This record gives sequence, C-alpha cells and structure tokens, in this order.
Amino acid sequence: MRGPTKKQLTLIELVDQGLSVEEIATRTGKLVASVHKQLNRVRRKVREGHFAPAPLPIERAAATPRVYLAGFDVFRDNALSHGQHLKALCQARGMIGLYPLDGQVPDELEPRAKAQWICRANMDAIRSADVVLANLNDFRGAGEPDSGTAFEVGFAAALGKPIWAYIDNDLSLLDRVSVKTVGSAAYCANGFLVEDFGLNMNLMLACTARIVVGDPQACLDAMLASGQL
Repeated sequence: MRGPTKKQLTLIELVDQGLSVEEIATRTGKLVASVHKQLNRVRRKVREGHFAPAPLPIERAAATPRVYLAGFDVFRDNALSHGQHLKALCQARGMIGLYPLDGQVPDELEPRAKAQWICRANMDAIRSADVVLANLNDFRGAGEPDSGTAFEVGFAAALGKPIWAYIDNDLSLLDRVSVKTVGSAAYCANGFLVEDFGLNMNLMLACTARIVVGDPQACLDAMLASGQL
C-alpha cells in the first residue's frame, strides 16, 4: 500500500494540529481552493484504501523514541539552556529528549525531601525512556564520571535499556589516571591500583554502554546509524 506523499503528510499534520483550511492556506502559501482540493483528494484515497490515515498526534508521540539525557550537565552554570540544546539535538533527529531538570521540584519541600523527589523523578524518567544517552566525561577527578550519572547508567542497565555514552577522548584509563608504576602495576595519585584492560573508563561502564568518542551530536548520530531505535 502506497503511503501519502511528503506534501500530503504536511497537510495532514496541519489538520491534526487543528488548523482551519484558511490557516493552512496562509501557512503553506496556497490558495484556499487548492487546499480544499488537496484535502478532498487525501480523504478520497483514505476511503478507497489507497493509504492508511496519518496517525493521531498522541500516536506519533508514543512512537517517538524517548532519550534520557544523563550527565553532570545539570551542574553547569547554564544547565537549563544546555538542557534545551541537548533536547533540540534529539528533536532534530526525531527523538524526544528527557532532561533531569525538566520537572519542577515543589518549593515547600525540605532539602532532603527535595533530593528524594529529584531521585524518584529521574528514576521514573529513565523507566519511561527507550534509551539512555550519558555524558561520561571526567567530572570531579581524572577518569571519574559523575557518580549520579554512573548510578543512572547502572539503573538503566538493570532495566535492560540500551545505553549510549560519549567521552571527549579515547585515551585508556591507564594513560589518563596513573601517576606512578611499581613493577607491572600502575597507581593513581591516591595510591590505588589503576585497572588495565585497555578501556577508557571503569569496566562496569565500558562493558555496559556503547561509548562514542565525541560530543552529544556524534553519539546521537551513531545511535541512529546503528538502527537500534
């Protein structure tokens, strides 16, 4: 069964948005009579079974992949605008971005209750997501991502969600963290052994997430190219 053309789909979407024929004509730069004619043609094709009607807006939303945007970006000075940037990157690729700061924390809550509210809200957002996109760059120490983000990656893994992550460089954890070598063992500045599996971060993250060297755009593009969504 042949589907609607791109022009017909645009017309159907405008109708779904509740626009009148006159408003559609203004929006598309067409004559009102021309819009009437096109709509009648679409209705006739639907009646005759030439193609199925376009999905309702709620159906399109349900079919759109939802991406939870994990990362320490919520601690930036420009956290809200950066979140909008990440969500716009998702939207441009046909996805819905879920940012941890989307929810409005109730003002009347005490600090600990606010923390619990945020924790529950983020976990619920991960549950509702189709995939997690995580910023696993160094946060408060060399080779160490944000601990909250690491938790969210683990939580998503436990739920069986696909996990994608991005990092600035492909240096191994050993190259990024070790400061001294004793025999064949390498140690960090605090005197702890640095694992050496040739990975660019702790094995629990490296073996759980699909890690892309690059920025969020590169990670989203790799995600799309994988055909996983």
